[in-house]
Order: sequence, then C-alpha cells, then structure tokens
Amino acid sequence: MADRVGSAEPQEASPHPSSADETTREMAAECAPHGAPATKIRYQVVGWLTTAAALAYLCRNSIGIAESQIREDLGLTLTQSGHVMAAFFWSYAFLQVPTGAFSHKYGTRVALPIFAIAWSITTLATGLAPGLWLLIAAQLFMGVAQAGIFPASTNTINYWMPMSQRSIGCGVLAAGMQVGAIAASILMGVLLGVIGWRWSFALISPLGIVWAIDFYHRFRNRPEQAPTVNAAERELIVADRPRQQILAAAADDAGPTDWWAVLTHPGLWLIHGQQICRAAGYMFFASWFPTFLQETRGVSIAQSGYMQSVVLLGALLGGLAGGVLTDWIWRRTGNLWLSRSGVGAAALGGCAILILCSWFAQDATVAIGLLTVGVFFAQLAGPAMFAAVIDISGSRVAQILGAVNMTGNLAVAVCPIMVGFLFERTANWNLVLIVFAVIYLFGAICWALVDPRFGIFNKGEEQEEAPNSIRGAQVATAKE
Repeated sequence: MADRVGSAEPQEASPHPSSADETTREMAAECAPHGAPATKIRYQVVGWLTTAAALAYLCRNSIGIAESQIREDLGLTLTQSGHVMAAFFWSYAFLQVPTGAFSHKYGTRVALPIFAIAWSITTLATGLAPGLWLLIAAQLFMGVAQAGIFPASTNTINYWMPMSQRSIGCGVLAAGMQVGAIAASILMGVLLGVIGWRWSFALISPLGIVWAIDFYHRFRNRPEQAPTVNAAERELIVADRPRQQILAAAADDAGPTDWWAVLTHPGLWLIHGQQICRAAGYMFFASWFPTFLQETRGVSIAQSGYMQSVVLLGALLGGLAGGVLTDWIWRRTGNLWLSRSGVGAAALGGCAILILCSWFAQDATVAIGLLTVGVFFAQLAGPAMFAAVIDISGSRVAQILGAVNMTGNLAVAVCPIMVGFLFERTANWNLVLIVFAVIYLFGAICWALVDPRFGIFNKGEEQEEAPNSIRGAQVATAKE
C-alpha cells in the first residue's frame, strides 16, 4: 500500500543499527545523486505516537474524573480513593525500565501494540471492579500496560527526527497526552451523568486495540527499514547530529547498558529531580483537581470536568510551545544548556509564581486562569526534558527515559495519597497549592544545574553544538 510507512518485507530488519557511522555514510552517499525533496514520513510517525499518547491518557485520567462517583458507589474513604489513584503509578513507575528494555530489544513496532491492547483490557477491568481491592488491582495492571509507552515513543523520535526537530516532536507527543487528558475531562464528565462510571469505562476500552492493529500493520522501527522514506529524508534525519552522539550510539548499542556510567552521571540525577517535581505537580491537576474544585468552589461533577479541561488545555498548548521554543533556541544559538536547561528553569519558576498567585484569588474564574497559565509554563519544560535525555543517552534512550520516568512516577504514586492525607488532616486546600508551588520551585533549581552538553557515554567529552545545528537547518531548508 502506498500510504504505509513501510510495506511488508520478506524479513523484518533488526531495530538496532550495526554501526551508526556506517549508516550515516551510506545515507549521505545514497542521497548525493538525487535532488528529490525529502519525504515527510517522520511526521506520520510522530502522529501515530501522539495518538497512542492521547488514548493512553484518556484511559488513565478517566478515573480521576469518576473518582467521586466511584467513591460514593463503592463506599470508599478519601484515603482509600487516593490509594486507588496511586496504584496505577506504583506499577507504572517500577515497570518503566523493564518495559523500556523490552522496547529497545524488540522494537517499537512490536512493543507499543502489545502495550495498547493490554491497557484497553485493563480499562474494561476497571469498570467491572466490584470493590476496593479489585479496583486497585485493575489500576496496577493499567500501570504495567502503560509503563513502556513513552520510553518507546521517545526512542522512536530519536531514530526518526533530526536533532533540530526533536523537541517539537516531543512537544507534539506531550500535546497528545493533554488531548487525552482533556478528552477524559469532557467525555467522562458527560458520560458519567448519562450511563454511569462502569459503562463509561467499557465504552472507551476498545480504542487502543483499534490503534494497535493499524500501527503494527503500517509502522517500521527505523527510517532505513521503511521503503516509503526516500534517501533525502534519511540524510536529513542524521545530518545535524553531533559526532559524539553518533559515536556514542555506535559504541554502546552493541553491548549491555553501562549502568555505572548512568548512575554516576551528575546531570542525569538533576534531570531525575526535575522530573519528580514536574510529575508530582501534574498529578494534582490530573487526579484531585476536579474534587478540589467541587469542594472549594461548589461546582458539579460536569462543571469540574470542564474546568479541569481548561487547565489541561493550558498543558497541551504549553507542550507544543515548549517544543517550538526549545528547537528555535537551539537552531538560533546552538546552545544545548540554554535550549534545554534554560527553558526548563524559567518554565518551572514561572509556574511556581503563578500557583502562588492563584492562592490569593477568591474568584473561581481568576483562579482557573492563573492555574491554566501556570500549567502552561510547567509543560513548557516537557519537550526540553525529552530532548535533554535524548542528547545524553546515546542509543539507550528507552532505558534512560524509562529510569527518569520511574523516579517521576514514584513521586506521582505518593502524590494522591499525600494530598488525601494532607486535606483530611488540615481541611485546607490552600495549603495543598503552596506545597505544589514549592515543588515546582525546586524543579526549577534542578533544571538550572543540568548541563546536557556532556553525554552519559561520552567519557566526559563535551558535545559539539553550533556547527551541526546550523548545518542541520541548511539541510532541512534544502531538502524540504
């Protein structure tokens, strides 16, 4: 079929290259005699990944919208409800690295459809749960099913997008997360009042299966495996990569991951720190925020779902803007620190200030407006995080991103329990807002100290910056 990323071949190629340098030379040589514009299959790939992210977030966030109805129907306490929402993130966190390794070994084409089918089944199981423990079990298995989505997707963006477009690719992926979260807020807010929470989960459960079938049929793991990708696009994808990234990918792809290098890389620890702060902060808006609105502003379930969707719209736009901003700064300056760490520090610092401002707002509309802009700023840092991990990880993006997500989601797993416990003891939602403002401020400090110029596997050698960024921009202009 002409619209496939890759047609069926006699034998599927390995998801890993034998030599990054050799691959780069072959692509350049193949492109040389041809003047055809580059194909744009890489954008189709990002579209598939974004759709998967949207469907995953639709399924995972729906329980936050339905929380009060589930709690009333099953007779749960606020603390028990917090444990239900946290269950997803415990398994989601601890399975990040194993599922990232699975994706690295078998390729995204195999891994993502398996994950999508599994989370569809567990979405249905959530709606069938008769009580607390089976509801927790369903959420635990949901976490297992979704753990590998973003390690696999980020690794795919690394293979399919040129360095000058990595952040926008990650920004679109992050926007897909927010599309799913917004869809959950609006769709579940309506469905809950019409058919109840059980049938609502049943209705959305098959969507991931449909996506999985189409994705497996048409996607290929790497550009060189896809016949519909021409030589110009293949050369464009690798043209602006620093030599150190190419050499690191070739050197560390053949053997096992050097976990000692991973554990002793100071910049990676700081990336873990900012991820803990960003993930915990986002979790409040994805889980307890509708209940916060219902109990502090006296709004209905449907109204709280709508208001949550407005805030999450800010997150969607922030992810897109962060991708554009990060890539623009890198193309203009060739400065990895400014385009990654500078963006992240300014974004999280701005978010902290806006959350503190919302504390003083008595009017619901003003408070929602401030929080929406605050979440916009928080999500500006998302594409910078993805890009920084790709920059420093060589060919081990799936495993390293999985490890970063693991620490972030350990904080996320604690967050719903912490919020429920804190409110039950103090009955003060304003205190909750102050806590999250401080969390975002700490994340900004972590970002300011990250230096993405030094890769994990580069043995302390600083990556080249401006020359290749300029060359990549020239290639993109010439080929597109």
